Amino acid sequence: MPLHPEIAKFLATLPPAPEGPLDPVAMRAAEEAHVPAVEDRLPLHAVADLTAHTACGDVPVRVYTPTAADRHGLLVYFHGGAFFLGSLDTHDHVARSLAKETGLKVVSVGYRRAPEAAFPAGLDDCLAVTRWAAEQGASLGWDGVTLGVAGDSSGAGFAAAVAARAHDGGFDRITHQILYYPSLDLDFDEDRYPSLRENAVGYGLETAGLKPFNAFYLDSGADPADPLASPIKREDLNGLPQALVVTAEFDPMRDEGEAYGRRLQDAGVPATVSRYEGAGHGFVQHFSWIPEFHRVFAETRDFLSRH
Repeated sequence: MPLHPEIAKFLATLPPAPEGPLDPVAMRAAEEAHVPAVEDRLPLHAVADLTAHTACGDVPVRVYTPTAADRHGLLVYFHGGAFFLGSLDTHDHVARSLAKETGLKVVSVGYRRAPEAAFPAGLDDCLAVTRWAAEQGASLGWDGVTLGVAGDSSGAGFAAAVAARAHDGGFDRITHQILYYPSLDLDFDEDRYPSLRENAVGYGLETAGLKPFNAFYLDSGADPADPLASPIKREDLNGLPQALVVTAEFDPMRDEGEAYGRRLQDAGVPATVSRYEGAGHGFVQHFSWIPEFHRVFAETRDFLSRH
């Protein structure tokens, strides 16, 4: 099917990308300028800004409680943004929708970003907060059953790497991993996946932009051959948590997500690969108000109910 008309209409309004090097400070400010006022956000039972005291230091987190129940499953969420953009605020609406639609308590992580923080600082923060959430289960009202990790784009890359590092480190509490249009391979050879050419231009995120947008992360020390930076490079996927891999039809990164899902299945990991037709990269963040795409939260809820 063609690109969803609402997405096409929005893309037609965008100005040409500015020439010259990317400016993280200006780009972050532009993102934050579009964050709605608190009173205009989806209401929940409670939303609290906390500090997770971890082995990596203090990490800001935002905890979303959907109902007044004493116990909830936990979902630790890592926002996207090519490892240098995004924040607790820019993805607040995603976390709120996840909490409301899944019924889980969501812990959104304000991890350190490139270029200010060198690899693997952000990933370390994400893993440390996941461990912290389990350790603080009593105070967080965790039901002790469901502990998922989720992320979109680069945040999904973090989620996959957190699941792998936790497994390798003997931390076996993670029950689910949810990867929304994940960034799993930082090798930018355009011939590595057909979608890099099929969806190269005209759908928002463009293939030519992948290298400059990820340059801050790579220049900070991330190696595309390292499975912690490119989780699809991991050789042994046995024993990882069950996975939901959501991809978008018109995303240049579509095929790496689907290839990872197949590799998980081949390794015996229960994995669902779900392609959203008519969607482009970033649809959960930017277009989940469209009914066809909002159902991603119901799909996530159903996946998290599996044990």
